[in-house]
Amino acid sequence: MRARILALFSIAALTMAGAGADALATTDHDSDAGGRFDRPQHGFAPANTVLRPASPEDAGLDPAPIRAAEQRLTEWTLPDPASGHPLFAGAVGLQVHDGKVVEQFSTGSAVRYSDGAGTELPPAEQVPMREDTIFDLASISKLFTSIAVMQLVERAEVDVDAPVARYLPEFGVNGKAGITVEQLLTHTSGLEPFLPLWRDWPDKAARIAAVMDVAPVAEPGSTYRYSDLNLITLGVLVERLTGDTLDTVVAERITEPLGMTDTGYNPPPAKLDRIAATEFQGNPDRGMVRGQVHDENAWSLGGVAGHAGVFSTADDLAVLGQTILNGGSYAGQRILRPHTVRSMLTDYNGEFPGDAHGLGFELDQIWYMGALTSPRTAGHTGYTGTSLVIDPGSRSVAVLLTNRVHPSRNWGSVNPARQAWATALARAMRVRPARGEQAWFSAIGDAGSATLSTGTLASRSPVRISFNAFVDSETTDPLTLEISANDGAWESVPLRATGPGAPNGEVDRLSGTGHRQWWTVRAQLPQMEQFSLRWHYRTDTRYTGRGVYVDAVSVADRHGTLVDGERDPSSLVAHGWSLTS
Repeated sequence: MRARILALFSIAALTMAGAGADALATTDHDSDAGGRFDRPQHGFAPANTVLRPASPEDAGLDPAPIRAAEQRLTEWTLPDPASGHPLFAGAVGLQVHDGKVVEQFSTGSAVRYSDGAGTELPPAEQVPMREDTIFDLASISKLFTSIAVMQLVERAEVDVDAPVARYLPEFGVNGKAGITVEQLLTHTSGLEPFLPLWRDWPDKAARIAAVMDVAPVAEPGSTYRYSDLNLITLGVLVERLTGDTLDTVVAERITEPLGMTDTGYNPPPAKLDRIAATEFQGNPDRGMVRGQVHDENAWSLGGVAGHAGVFSTADDLAVLGQTILNGGSYAGQRILRPHTVRSMLTDYNGEFPGDAHGLGFELDQIWYMGALTSPRTAGHTGYTGTSLVIDPGSRSVAVLLTNRVHPSRNWGSVNPARQAWATALARAMRVRPARGEQAWFSAIGDAGSATLSTGTLASRSPVRISFNAFVDSETTDPLTLEISANDGAWESVPLRATGPGAPNGEVDRLSGTGHRQWWTVRAQLPQMEQFSLRWHYRTDTRYTGRGVYVDAVSVADRHGTLVDGERDPSSLVAHGWSLTS
């Protein structure tokens, strides 16, 4: 991949003259923000940004979190004592920060098993995972269909607010006449998630007709309901309006301009030795699936469908991710206009909390975006064990491709690995202390608890407390300031925080992801003869952000300072916290 990236870098240097004005019009680049998590970027990366290899250190990153995540990925390829099998046979991970490919990693096997029971092939017949292994992307394919639709929008051939029936009259039956293109892109059409097209209809024409005929199971626009049928419909729409098959459109308008040579539908036999196996399927009777799309409906539609069917590599997906960060162009080739990319990364589902969605891209999903999540973070996952995370705030891309359905879809969720890989990249970035050279940091894992405590204090007048906090945690993982009158009971202290993204008014806890800014926090207490304070960070059983920092702790009354955590860090007792510089 590194040689290919260097070649693209050279090509881009010759072709950027025409892209320079556009880059200046659409970017807001802070040259000091590289490697910084607490300096979120605004706007797009320069349009002439092309991927180039670099070490984490060269990009201003700490390699330790990345190495730890790689170790975890390898451990997940080993049999678990409880289940007797690994979480997945193998994985390829790639991380990009500020246009630099800071890590690419492979572990485990692309082909390991001979049947659905998990019988291992002889070692000589197993195929090791490689950095250029080709994966069935499953639902990440939906992004390619969405981009193709938005290209038609740019050409004024499609209006996202228009009824789909304007372009596909046969779709406008059984309560679907008012469903818009936008509702298909945002999964608010009300269509059911899935139909067993491969099983219940005899051929491709009948299967497509079944999708056109289906009635909504919810009032269109009334709820979020993720549905393959939405993107199957959009794939048909693209074919109808262009007069070409979807695979041709994706190739000519997306992958070929971007140089994504290993990305497409129905990969040729010549690439079979590089393709990761997926599931052993008995119904339908397909045996061990390798080189054909895993999704049964896409398979029954000839391997080309709007919801699934695309195969790709980690480095090709990194190019797609950087294209989005660049505002729709890469190496002198523009596939989308900047305002189109903005619309694809804008949440249209504000009335459905937790289901943020742009025009094709999922947004703000901590369950796989991990600590890279924010309201601006975009991406998608695939059922086969794939994920793509694009974080405009840090100009980063995290790609994790696994063959988690090899040999069975029932061996467990790959979400912990997805989170670990994205979170590792986030934690490799720096957060500078609010003051001085050091700050207290806690990155406890799931179902953890950390305390940062004072000794016993006494005041002769009302007490003023101030500190700085950098909080990147989900709402169920709060940081609280607590007080005890030395009777063993702890109560929350009301807080007021100021700064970008800070909660309004008085609160008893601090949490949230995506703002990536230090807050100034203050609290007041009455005069107390004896008391203790502690900063308590606790997490629930799953999903954590980058973590929490506390800095510049000051506790004082009108007679003087009771605690000065900046000058005397030893005045605080840490459990689950560490001083970081």
